[in-house]
Amino acid sequence: MFNETHQMARRTTAAFIKQHVAPYIQEWEEAGSFPREIYRLAGEAGVLGVGFNEKWGGSGESDILMKVAVSEELMRSTSGGFVASLGSLDIALPPIARWGSSILQDKVIPPVLQGEKIAALAITEPGGGSDVANLQTRAVLEGDAYRINGSKTFITSGHRADFYTVAVRTGGEGHAGISLILVEREREGFSTGQPLKKMGWWASDTAELFFNDCLVPAENLIGPENSGFIAIMSNFLMERLALSIMGYMTAQIAYEQALSYARQRDAFGRKIAKFQVIKHRLVEMATKVEIARNYTLNIAQRIQNGDNPIKEVAMAKNFCSQAAQEVTDAAVQIHGGMGYMRESVVERLYRDARILSIGGGSTEIMNEIIAKQLGL
Repeated sequence: MFNETHQMARRTTAAFIKQHVAPYIQEWEEAGSFPREIYRLAGEAGVLGVGFNEKWGGSGESDILMKVAVSEELMRSTSGGFVASLGSLDIALPPIARWGSSILQDKVIPPVLQGEKIAALAITEPGGGSDVANLQTRAVLEGDAYRINGSKTFITSGHRADFYTVAVRTGGEGHAGISLILVEREREGFSTGQPLKKMGWWASDTAELFFNDCLVPAENLIGPENSGFIAIMSNFLMERLALSIMGYMTAQIAYEQALSYARQRDAFGRKIAKFQVIKHRLVEMATKVEIARNYTLNIAQRIQNGDNPIKEVAMAKNFCSQAAQEVTDAAVQIHGGMGYMRESVVERLYRDARILSIGGGSTEIMNEIIAKQLGL
């Protein structure tokens, strides 16, 4: 499935993580952020350009498996928050790449892929959650500019992004009145709140955004007015694939940590890996990881072949999220008291796993999508 080019990308990403991330990740987790310089280093390594057109400095748009290989290695950082913030461009840029004007594309995409600028996607609103079609942030066209009023919350890279792909209401109620518009950080009337404190994803910059009579040029509109909902929905396939990868890699690393610990830890005169109850638990963990990864890779291959497996991606997201929660829970239990300590990798993975069944469409929303695809 993975060719030599994919393996080269994997090795490059692994080297980037080993040199620039792994030695410092615990420090960044406790600090609640990581240095902006890391974006530039990731850009230089080519990590940020995977999945984007060569004309903007990317590696190419069609190779989904390369994106999978790189995503797996980024998760070796052991921090879902780090991966989410570094990868916020993967949800912010696709609408611009697909529907934005050439002026917007050339202004935004190259510097973001180079790591010189940071891009974020701003859809979720206070009280809105998964109800995207009911968003309330409004943009009113006044001459050659839109006046935006409203707020967003839970925005990844929200505190320090330079460019925001913002969902706004330009028309009537419901999904038909939604547009996407680019808002630059320096626009008057735009502000961010303090970084939000979260259960997990500590290294991720997550913030509230505020638009108070924020004037943005009409040329910043992404695609036709009132067509934003389609753009948002088209983004979800790859976002949910990415979250599935994050899910099975969270489980994979937790399993590896538990296996290593069980082989080293002595209790009652022998290694705890020799106890049947621990062996069976490790077997169950390994089984869940194997099934989750292989099912997700099968879907990635289908997307690469041109399919649009909406149902299967939703299934993968649910299954991988559940596997991550169950395997990390088992890993903490195998570690015992050490698994409860913040210095332990499995403690971090356990906290990080919880967001996977919420972000990118909750488990309940995924079930509704699956039911619809099944004709229920």
